[in-house]
Amino acid sequence: MNTPPSPLVPVTILTGFLGSGKTTLLNRILREPHGLRIAVIENEFGEAGIDNELLVQDSDEQIVEMNNGCICCTVRGDLVRILGELAARRRAGELQFDRVVIETTGLADPAPVAQTFFVDDEVSMAYSLDGIVTMVDAHHAGQQLQLHHEAQEQVGFADRILLTKTDLVSAEQLQALRRRLVQMNPRARLGVARRGVADLEDLLDIRGFDLDAILRIEPDFLSDVAHEHDDDVSACVFRETRALDLDRVEDFLGGVVQVYGPQLLRYKGVLHIRGQTRRVVFQGVHMLMGSELASPWKPGEARASRMVFIGKDLPRDVLLDGMAQCVAGAAAGPRATPPHA
Repeated sequence: MNTPPSPLVPVTILTGFLGSGKTTLLNRILREPHGLRIAVIENEFGEAGIDNELLVQDSDEQIVEMNNGCICCTVRGDLVRILGELAARRRAGELQFDRVVIETTGLADPAPVAQTFFVDDEVSMAYSLDGIVTMVDAHHAGQQLQLHHEAQEQVGFADRILLTKTDLVSAEQLQALRRRLVQMNPRARLGVARRGVADLEDLLDIRGFDLDAILRIEPDFLSDVAHEHDDDVSACVFRETRALDLDRVEDFLGGVVQVYGPQLLRYKGVLHIRGQTRRVVFQGVHMLMGSELASPWKPGEARASRMVFIGKDLPRDVLLDGMAQCVAGAAAGPRATPPHA
């Protein structure tokens, strides 16, 4: 796989619950004759990590192991430090790598890792977050999703979901799991990894955090899904053909994240804004959000807004009613911001 030159190094976050096959897949990535030099930041929970010993060792890869805690909490400062050191050595010509893969522990919440690439200036000037790839063990997923919030959050944050151990379940069980994952996260493309073998197109250069790319690579990311399930993590979708007022949208969502920010895992949408000839793409992670102009609306093209919210115990009525009040020219009605908790 060839990638165009870029001043920013693309980063893939590889996550998934314990035993889902992350290290097996990472070995596959390192062995693949793609011609890329990859720096790997690998995290094992506990003081004596072993995954580093399982990874193939090659002069073209820089493998860094982070122990003594979860990558997304106690050692997040180490993540920033390691990324900074790698970038400095790359600039100095001491290391050559084309991209970074961060493998988190199976107990990780991916949110703080993803946020690192937006809130730390030095990191954001050297790296771009390409996407979050989540591994799901088809054999144990039912129990894991039921018992562990981390497993649900990993699904909710995913840009790609790769199913593993599919040969250990029946076709009916696999289909039921697929439906459940789509209900939890309708915008993540589903794939399969068999003993670490997966299409690199599902892993690298997926541009899951490129705001404009969603229009090109995921035009159907808001396909209709049902919401009748018991998972804490779920999705709700807002659709509107009338133009929205961007100030109202930003005011409303600003209020939403103040109250429900910790519950919102990912939210992303393509908006039809009054007076704007181009699409406005809006996305956020927890309490970090932003918008930017995307591709122009084509002459005669039906314009519409579509926004998906993925989170835990979503305030569905608040989100849908509040967004509906953002229609341009509509009566103000009740406040388009949620009440303070």
